[in-house]
Amino acid sequence: MSRDRQRRGQQAEIAAETYLCRAGLHPLARNWRCRQGELDLIMRDGETLVIVEVRSRASRNFVDPRDTVNPAKQRRLVRATRHLLATRPALAHQPIRFDVVAISGDPGSGELAWIRNAFPAE
Repeated sequence: MSRDRQRRGQQAEIAAETYLCRAGLHPLARNWRCRQGELDLIMRDGETLVIVEVRSRASRNFVDPRDTVNPAKQRRLVRATRHLLATRPALAHQPIRFDVVAISGDPGSGELAWIRNAFPAE
């Protein structure tokens, strides 16, 4: 991955986390990794554990960032979440929600869309 793309991804995750914190969510972890994949943001919304996938595109001219969370990506996120819950039993009995934050344009000033319950936990 190029440094510019990596930097842009980090900026998008910070922008998404800031936005969600202002909306009342509480951060638990960022960029949690395991063999099954990576979880961009792990947050809490009341008693609900929220797994947030952050998608960013420089322009909306090509693909809407929301459309890039395809069924294969959803399965990877669910598998990584299962691993998270297996390694952190304190989180295992909470309701879970999968959200997507899609940013088009500059992560600091572009269009941000928060899609709650973007897909089912299966």
